[in-house]
Amino acid sequence: MTGPTPLEIDIRRRIAAAGPMPVAQYMALCLTDPQYGYYVTRDPLGARGDFITAPEVSQMFGELIGIWMSAVWKQMGAPEQVRVVELGPGRGTLMKDAMRAAQVVPPFRKAVVLDLVEISPVLREQQRRALEPHNIPMTWYSSINDVPDGPAIIIANEFFDAIPISQAVKTEDGWRERCVGIGADGKLAFVLGSEPMPHLNILLPEAARNAPLDSVFEWRSDAAAIDLGRRVAQDSAALVIDYGHSETDFGDTLQAVGKHAYADPLSELGEVDLTAHVDFAPLSRTIETMGAKAYGPITQSLLLRRLGIETRATTLKAKATRAQAADIDLALARLIGIGRTGMGELFKAAAYVAPSLGVPPAFDG
Repeated sequence: MTGPTPLEIDIRRRIAAAGPMPVAQYMALCLTDPQYGYYVTRDPLGARGDFITAPEVSQMFGELIGIWMSAVWKQMGAPEQVRVVELGPGRGTLMKDAMRAAQVVPPFRKAVVLDLVEISPVLREQQRRALEPHNIPMTWYSSINDVPDGPAIIIANEFFDAIPISQAVKTEDGWRERCVGIGADGKLAFVLGSEPMPHLNILLPEAARNAPLDSVFEWRSDAAAIDLGRRVAQDSAALVIDYGHSETDFGDTLQAVGKHAYADPLSELGEVDLTAHVDFAPLSRTIETMGAKAYGPITQSLLLRRLGIETRATTLKAKATRAQAADIDLALARLIGIGRTGMGELFKAAAYVAPSLGVPPAFDG
C-alpha cells in the first residue's frame, strides 16, 4: 500500500490549520495546484493516460468541428482574420483534425489565427507538436481574457466539467456546504459545514424548496461563463460540448477517473482527474446575461449527425481496410451511441453567438 501523495500531505496540513475545506477549494487544488495539480503535471489523455475524449476516439469529431467553424466564419461575413480559440485543447487533436478539414474552405483556413487557452506546460508542448505542421500562427494564453480582441470562434470541448464545483447537502436545519475533512478513522472524508448557508436559496431552482433531506445541490462559479459570454457578445461565436444535463437537477456528480477506470475522489490526490457534470441551464443563462444568444443544448449525437458524421464515416470506410472499417464503425457508435459505452446522449452541445450572427449551423432544428 502506497503512502499519501505530496498533495494529500499538503491538503491535510491545510485542513489541520483551518478546518474542513469546501469541495470547490479541494477540487481546485487537486487539478491546478502549481506544483502537484493533476493538469499541471501530466498528459492525461489517450490510451496510456486516464481517459479518452471524443477527438481521441476518431478524426471525424474534429473534422466536423472544422466544417462547423468554416460555416460560422461565413455567417460572420468572412472576415480576413478570425481568431480560432480553443479552451483546454488537450493534445491538440481536435484542432489538428479541424484545421485539416478546413482546407476544403481555403479562404477560411487562410484567415485563421490560433489562440490556445491552456495552463499545462506538458499539454502546451503536445499541442505545439500536433499543430506546427499546419503552419498556422498560434499563441498560448492562460485565460480567454488574454486573447486579443477581434472576431473569434471559440471551442470548448470538455472544458467546463473540470471547473471546480461547490456542493451543499439538505439537512433538517437547512443547506450545509459539503467539505473535505478528516474522518474518525484518520482518512479524508466528506463532512458538512458547521452552519447552514442562509443565502443558498437565491441560487436554488424552485423545485429545490421541496427537495428531500440529504439531497446534494451543485453549482459552479460563473466567472468562466461570464468571460465567455462577454467575448461572444461582441462579434464572436462559441461551441461548448460537455457531459451533463440540460435542466438543473440534484445529485452528487463529482467523480474521479484514473487509468480509464473510476477512482475514489479522496484518494491519489493530484494523480487522478476530478470532474463533475455540467448544468447547461445556468451556464446558458449566465452567458445570455452578457448579451450573447444561446442555442441548445442538443445531444452530441444530434450535433454530429446534423453535421454529417454518418456520411463522413461512409467516405472513410470506402478507402479503408476491413479492420480499419470496423474501427470506424466502433468510433461512430462511441460518438453518437447511447448507453454506457456511448457518448451520444450523455454529452450535450450548446452554441453561443453574437445576436447579429443568426442561428448557428446544426442548431436550426
